[in-house]
Amino acid sequence: MPIRPVAGLRVLAALVMALAALPDAALAQARDTATIGMAIEPAGLDPTAAAPVAIGQVTWQNIYEGLTRIDRDGDVQPQLARAWTISEDGLTYVFTLEPDVSFSNGAAFTAETAKFALDRARGESSTNPQKQFFATIETVEATDPQTLTVTLSQPTGNLLYWLAWPAAVMVEPGSAATNNVRPVGTGPFALAEWRQGDRIELRRREDYWNADDVPALAGATFRFVADPQAQAAAIRSGDIDAFPEFGAPELYATLEGEADLATVVGSTELKVVAGMNGRKPPFDDPRVRRALMMAVDRETLIQGVYAGYGEPIGSHYAPNDPGYVDLTGTYAYDPVAARQLLAEAGYPDGFALTIKAPQMAYASRSAEVLQAFFADIGVTLQIVPTEFPARWVDEVFTRHDFDMTIVAHAEPLDIGIYARPDYYFGYANPAFDAAIVAAETATDPAERIARYGEAQRILADEVPALYLFVMPKLGVWNAALTGLWENEPIPSNDLTDVAWTD
Repeated sequence: MPIRPVAGLRVLAALVMALAALPDAALAQARDTATIGMAIEPAGLDPTAAAPVAIGQVTWQNIYEGLTRIDRDGDVQPQLARAWTISEDGLTYVFTLEPDVSFSNGAAFTAETAKFALDRARGESSTNPQKQFFATIETVEATDPQTLTVTLSQPTGNLLYWLAWPAAVMVEPGSAATNNVRPVGTGPFALAEWRQGDRIELRRREDYWNADDVPALAGATFRFVADPQAQAAAIRSGDIDAFPEFGAPELYATLEGEADLATVVGSTELKVVAGMNGRKPPFDDPRVRRALMMAVDRETLIQGVYAGYGEPIGSHYAPNDPGYVDLTGTYAYDPVAARQLLAEAGYPDGFALTIKAPQMAYASRSAEVLQAFFADIGVTLQIVPTEFPARWVDEVFTRHDFDMTIVAHAEPLDIGIYARPDYYFGYANPAFDAAIVAAETATDPAERIARYGEAQRILADEVPALYLFVMPKLGVWNAALTGLWENEPIPSNDLTDVAWTD
């Protein structure tokens, strides 16, 4: 029987009153999913097999966990290893593991599993992007189901920190080979669906082992929106609830005054550098590299590339990292001196080079600004747009087929990459290598920081890359969404504490 108008109004009024009478907790339960926006879609979902940070930004702490973890303040905390002891000589670590932990496929996590994961990461056939982290591990033993003993060939002061990275997460032997498309981890979420080119959907695990850290969200969706204008439209319309790394700095100020949005400028490890191929001339001559560095006005570049957001750097080190040394004055902006140095190196009329610039906005804009700066000292820069990650990884990272490139290095405390013999910079300096070894084997924190300072100074002097700026974390999200990380001590979108307040 149809409801008459007056009766219909009474029903509607009763419904409104009933909703108003619901407790806040009941209302909050009505919104238990969130849509997170990212500019780049990961090519796979196994952070132990490939380097691009987008993999960890989806999976780390959501699907996968490690023996240790890095918290939002950048500190190392226990995770699957609830405690550990270290021998006096720094060579033996005994980890006590959490009991009753299972992977999302039901398999149990034990010391044997942890041994498998570490041996896989350090093995001869390993494709782990941070394989060198495990190079000092001599043996791994499962003493009993909840006890793991790791013996080192030399003290490794950063071991607990490195074990917290996405590349060191624990993987289950039966699913390790297919984690790239069907990830299986011990984390609070599991993969629900991956619509490639569009979205990745996660669902909360009801059997998650850590009762103290069960997420409030029942699920989450990562959507991939590369175009900055589209990002702004999506966050304004509510189609996307959060862009933890908003990609349009020139539009960011327009969002800061909107009452329904939270905007937070935080710190990151994203060091934007223009790497040069030191394997070939003219980049094998430090005078040329120094001249190119002196051609760059970092402050003007930051204004043009990132709307003034960002902090200049003079070496491969972020200002928020322990032991940071401000070296931006080592080869400060001085185009007259740059031209003189080029002439001393045998290039009085300059030279021409190409820069392979990934398609991200910051990279293409930086390349354009560098092009103008280099022109002032007689150097012609041709910009070659390069698809990222696949083509860039193949041409630049793997085959070293480039003159110059530009990319944001996201890993924390990754200054040691310049000591890797096959890294794309082609940089070799025994003094630098010795400083890195001293830093990474130091058990005294003060000694480690001192040696990292020495390494920073060597890079600032030799300039194997043009050190430009650290990108900020331009976070923007629905004002009712809480728990997202304001700063980014490691690339991540940890959803553990994310919840709605209305």
